[in-house]
Amino acid sequence: MTEGIRIFVNEQAVLVPPGATIREALVTFDPALAAAVGEGTAYITDGVGRPVEASRGVEPGAILRVVLSGRRPAAE
Repeated sequence: MTEGIRIFVNEQAVLVPPGATIREALVTFDPALAAAVGEGTAYITDGVGRPVEASRGVEPGAILRVVLSGRRPAAE
């Protein structure tokens, strides 16, 4: 049985099933951070600081960072 794919979120190792998305990895790591990304009060970057979409699949060894924004999302 495979233990999963090991990635890193905010410097913490996280195991996710093969085929998982970044969003699913965030929910596994910290549901509150995943909610903040969904609400637009946080965003995700890769290991070198480039923004990435939560719907993207993860690859083994991926390094992700969740950045909390000091700005509030624009009112609709």
